Amino acid sequence: MARLVLLRHGKSMWNKLNLFTGWVDVPLALEGINEALEAGEKLKDLCFDVVYTSVLIRAIETAMIALSKSECPKIPIVKHDTGKMKEWANMPDTINQLPVYEVEALNERYYGQLQGLNKQETADKYGADVVHKWRRSYDINPPKGESLKDNYERTIPFFKDTVISDLKTGKNVLIVAHGNSLRAVVKFIENISDNDIPKFEIPTGKPLIYEYENGLFLKKGIDDE
Repeated sequence: MARLVLLRHGKSMWNKLNLFTGWVDVPLALEGINEALEAGEKLKDLCFDVVYTSVLIRAIETAMIALSKSECPKIPIVKHDTGKMKEWANMPDTINQLPVYEVEALNERYYGQLQGLNKQETADKYGADVVHKWRRSYDINPPKGESLKDNYERTIPFFKDTVISDLKTGKNVLIVAHGNSLRAVVKFIENISDNDIPKFEIPTGKPLIYEYENGLFLKKGIDDE
């Protein structure tokens, strides 16, 4: 039986300022660092075989901070598949490695023209109902940005081709990403309808654990550990 853990990054500096972030590369706030540490405490007894993050710093920071609490004797090593870094980042095989891959398919939704804008001020300008649809609906795009459907269509092929392949071989997988890319994954895993997914929310810094066996996912809460 393999384990899959989904972890939304801790609160970023722009989360604290109530700004649309999307692909802007904003680091964690102090609260987010503490959330990552708390997540690490909850996961410290689970030994992972591979880690995937988005390419955005708030997800990478969360993964590394959480893994700093791990009691598993593996050293997280960021792996590079292309360019000079592929050669330079190679570590001796004698090191007990935990490979960490940064994957663009796991990035947050691209919020287009909303990126950097204050959420409340945007709602005041365009109307709360319009902004709510931009933020929460499945297939309505914000101005020049991605819908959750767009996010799903770039995230799930990676999930099916790579993550499920890992799980089938018995690997424990940690994915550290974003509210919308992880909502896309949960939508796929739990077969949540287009109408119901807008109501589903993933809190920052709270791990979601699934057991995977015989092609099936079973949701398992932290308190059941």
